[in-house]
Amino acid sequence: MTPELVLTIFVAGIAAGTTFVFAAVGEIITERSGILNLGVEGMMLVGAVTGFLVNTHVQEPWVGAGAAVLAGAAMGLLHALFVVGFKTNQVVTGLALVIFGSGLSGYLGTSVVGEPPPATFDPIAIPGLSSIPILGRIFFNQDALVYLSYFL
Repeated sequence: MTPELVLTIFVAGIAAGTTFVFAAVGEIITERSGILNLGVEGMMLVGAVTGFLVNTHVQEPWVGAGAAVLAGAAMGLLHALFVVGFKTNQVVTGLALVIFGSGLSGYLGTSVVGEPPPATFDPIAIPGLSSIPILGRIFFNQDALVYLSYFL
C-alpha cells in the first residue's frame, strides 16, 4: 500500500463518515429527550434513496441533500407520532422503521439502476489550511457538507 493510497483512503473516510455524524447528532437529541430510537438506520436509508433519486433527476446536489433531509425528518416525525402520540413500544416502532426503510429504499433504488451518476458536491480547499502536509488534504479539502459536520 502506497502512502498516496493511504491518504486517499483517509480523505474518502472523512467524506463517508459525514453521513454518520449527522445521524448521530439527531440520535443524541432523540436520546436526550428520553426516547429510544432504534429506527435511525431506516431513516437514513429513506433519506439517502430520496436524496439520490432527486439528485439524479435534477442534477443539483443541494436539492438532493435538502430532499434527503426532508425525507429523514418525515421518518423521524413518523417515529415521534407512533411513540409519543400513539404510545407504541419504542423498540418495536424503531425496528419497524428499519425494516420499512430498508424495503422502501431497496424498492425505490431499483428505478435508477443503470442511469448516469448524479451530480456531486465539489471539494472546497480552505486557503492555508489545505496546504498543511497530510492533514490539510484529509481535513481541509472536502465538500461543504463535511465542513458543516465539523461544526456539529
